[in-house]
Amino acid sequence: MTGPLTGEVSVPGDKSISHRAVMFGALAKGDTRIRGFLNGADCLSTIDCFCRLGIEIESYPSYGSAPGDVLVHGRGLHGLSPSSVYIDHENCVELYTGNSGTTTRIMSGILSAQSFSSILSGDASDNRRPMKRVTDPLKEMGADISSLNEDGCAPLLIRGNNPLKGIVYSSPVASAQVKSAILCAGLYADGPVKVYEPALSRDHTERMLKMFGAYVFQGRENGRWYASVKPCGDLYAPQIIVPGDISSAAFLIAAALMIKGSDILIRSVGINPTRSGILTVLKEMGADITIENITSVAEPYADLRVRYSDLHGTVIEGGIIPSLIDELLVIAVIASAAEGATVIRDAAELKVKESDRIALVTQNLQAMGADITATEDGFVINGPCRLHGAAIRTDGDHRIAMSFAVAGLAADGDTVIDAPACVSVSYPGFYDTIERLGGEAP
Repeated sequence: MTGPLTGEVSVPGDKSISHRAVMFGALAKGDTRIRGFLNGADCLSTIDCFCRLGIEIESYPSYGSAPGDVLVHGRGLHGLSPSSVYIDHENCVELYTGNSGTTTRIMSGILSAQSFSSILSGDASDNRRPMKRVTDPLKEMGADISSLNEDGCAPLLIRGNNPLKGIVYSSPVASAQVKSAILCAGLYADGPVKVYEPALSRDHTERMLKMFGAYVFQGRENGRWYASVKPCGDLYAPQIIVPGDISSAAFLIAAALMIKGSDILIRSVGINPTRSGILTVLKEMGADITIENITSVAEPYADLRVRYSDLHGTVIEGGIIPSLIDELLVIAVIASAAEGATVIRDAAELKVKESDRIALVTQNLQAMGADITATEDGFVINGPCRLHGAAIRTDGDHRIAMSFAVAGLAADGDTVIDAPACVSVSYPGFYDTIERLGGEAP
C-alpha cells in the first residue's frame, strides 16, 4: 500500500464534451474555440475524422491559451467535403474512429444526412460494439446505413443523398450516444425529431446544441425522459469551456477514499447532474467529499475536496445507473474496502463497452483477494477485503487499467497491469498525476 495522497491537481477535459465541441464546431458557421480540450486518443480520432472531411482544426497557443485548446474552423451544416486522399474505389470516404464508440455512433447520425458516402470503422474493440441501437432509428428516418459484415457492428457503410424525415423514437436503452446520433440527424430532417428514453442519460448534446443556436427541448412525459430538436438552418460558433472530466476524477477520488491519511483537492471538475451520480453514491457510502466553488456556464463545474473515509456498502440500481455507468468499475474497487455488501444492478451495458467490464472487474478483483460475484447485470461485493497485488488483465480497456492502478495503490505487494499505456484514450497523464499526489503508479 502506498502512502497518503495529498495536494491539488486538475484532471483532463471532459471527453464527452470535447467530442461534441469538435463535431458541432465543424458543422457551425465561424470559428469555435475550445478551451480545455482533451488531447486523448479518442478525441483525436474525432478530430482526424473531421479533418478528412475538409475541416481545418488547429491548436492556438498564439491566442495565449493553455496547451490543449483547439480552434475549429466550421463550414456550416452542409460544408463537409471529403478529401480525395481518403476516397476508396467505391467513392466512399474512409473514416477511422479508433477505440471511440462515441465518435462512431454520433458521427453515424451526422453522416447519414450528407451528400457523399462514407465508411466508419474503428479498432477491433470498437468494431465489436453494438450499432443496431443507432442504425435502426436512423434507418427509420430514411438513412441508408448498414453493417458491412452484417453483424450489427462497425464497419458501417453510409450512403449519401438520402432525405431524412422527423420521427418520434422510443429508445430501449438510456444511451447518450444513441440519443445524440438521432438528434444530430434531426438537424437535417424534414420535421422535428423526438427521442424518449427509459432513464435520463447524459445531456451534453442538448446543452451544447443550444449554445450553437439549435432548437432543442428536454423534459419528462408520462414517466419517460425525452429530448427533441427541430430542423436547423444554421449553427453558429461559440466559445466552449470544457470542465475537468468527472470520469477521470473518479479514479483520484477512489484512491483518496481508500488510502489512509489522504486529502486531495481536484480543481474544476464537471458536475453535470446527468454525470455526477458517483458523488451521490459515494456520499451515501459515507465518503468525505466536499463540493466547493461551484460555477455554471453551459456546464456546471466545481472543486472537489476528498479525504480518506470509512465506507459502508450500498445498493446501486435503477435510474441512477446512466449517470455513473463509466464509474461503476472503480466503484466496485472502492466497495472492496467498504464495510458490508455493495450490490450493483441494472448495469448490463457494462458487457458491451470497450470490454466485457463485468467479467474483467470480477476476474481482476478476485485475483486481488476481493469477495466479488458477477451477476447478469452487475456485481455483489462483500467487504472490507485486504487486497494484494496481482497481474491485471485489461483487454486494452483504459478504465479497467485505471481502476486497477487505484486498487494496486491500496493493495499489499506489486500490481502489474498488462497494457498500462491504454489510459491514453482518456487520461494521458494519469500515472504522472498519481505520482504528483504521492502515490507509486504501477
